[in-house]
Amino acid sequence: MKRALVTGGAGFIGSHLVDALIEEEYDVAVIDDLSTGSLDNLPPKGIRLFKGSVSDAELVREAFSSHKPDYVFHLAAQISVSRSVREPAFDADINVVGSIRIMEACVREAVKKIIYTSSGGVMYGENPPVLPTPETSPCAPFSPYGIAKLTGEKYLAFFEKEHGLRWTSLRYANVYGPRQNPHGEAGVVAIFLQKMLRGQPVTINGDGEYIRDYVYVQDIVRANLLAIDRADGLALNIGTGSGLSVNRLFGLLRDQTHYRQEAFHGPARPGDLRKSVLDSSLAKTTLGWSPLMGLTEGISETVRYFEKTT
Repeated sequence: MKRALVTGGAGFIGSHLVDALIEEEYDVAVIDDLSTGSLDNLPPKGIRLFKGSVSDAELVREAFSSHKPDYVFHLAAQISVSRSVREPAFDADINVVGSIRIMEACVREAVKKIIYTSSGGVMYGENPPVLPTPETSPCAPFSPYGIAKLTGEKYLAFFEKEHGLRWTSLRYANVYGPRQNPHGEAGVVAIFLQKMLRGQPVTINGDGEYIRDYVYVQDIVRANLLAIDRADGLALNIGTGSGLSVNRLFGLLRDQTHYRQEAFHGPARPGDLRKSVLDSSLAKTTLGWSPLMGLTEGISETVRYFEKTT
């Protein structure tokens, strides 16, 4: 049986990936500190959980040496852009040092390949030369979070050259879907839905004309699975190529939840980009991937999930 290790596997995206790997008959282990993930996201049996941070060298060593994965999916991260602005050292400890520890372990245990979670949403800076933005555009992240994600890709190239480590980096757009954490500041779809379904006021950061590319979580999972055997040594955008403002997103969610209140507008978040829309043509040619879930249908699936859990 093939073995996989998913860092951040109890989280929103990671847990969906764990489910898919189990369906593909992988023996799956998870590293997660449960700071944003939940045991409720994981199957009740058949998963070995190593509880702790990827920046913990001893924990990472134990997980790799005991599970001996064939493939590693590195999703664990500090995901808040604004927190990275406030606490860059904390962000770097998890997103840079933690990633290096995972790569070192991959080399030590002769892992066949690592699939790395990066971010297309912050990779190309405030004013990318073209929208939708392809991977050929200059990488110009200005938040510590974005800088860390790009640094991780640079380390992957180093580990490939120095140690022969196979890798693919997936630069996600804004991911949404069931199990997304509505707490904190990540995941605007989940945040809005929970408040709407509870009849609570909704606050839009800034003027609401921030444009984002929203991609459904199962499309993200499919990209990870395709990357197991394809696109070695490439960083690929994973998005829909279509942008939507936060104001329009609010209107779409309001229609589907029959929410009657108007949104409030608060201050803009530090580090937020005005526009981010990804060109995923390279993923189509190298992975055979393109998004299957339309936004309206994906929002409907997400609404149904939150109606059951809110």
